[in-house]
Amino acid sequence: MAKNNNSKMSREEAGEKGGNQTARNHDQEFFEEIGRKGGETTSKNQTQDFYEEIGRKGGKESNRGRGSNNS
Repeated sequence: MAKNNNSKMSREEAGEKGGNQTARNHDQEFFEEIGRKGGETTSKNQTQDFYEEIGRKGGKESNRGRGSNNS
């Protein structure tokens, strides 16, 4: 992680520090709940085309390094 010249914390460092603190302060149930809320909001705001596109992208990523045999 790179430090700024004036010895202030970089954005990357601040984000990591905040994420680590959040992980220490909350349990799995908290993260499941915010994930569920985010999923519900996304489903209200997106169309079927959106889910088809991310499904295609996910399929391409999950097939990397497996050759042409998709079984």
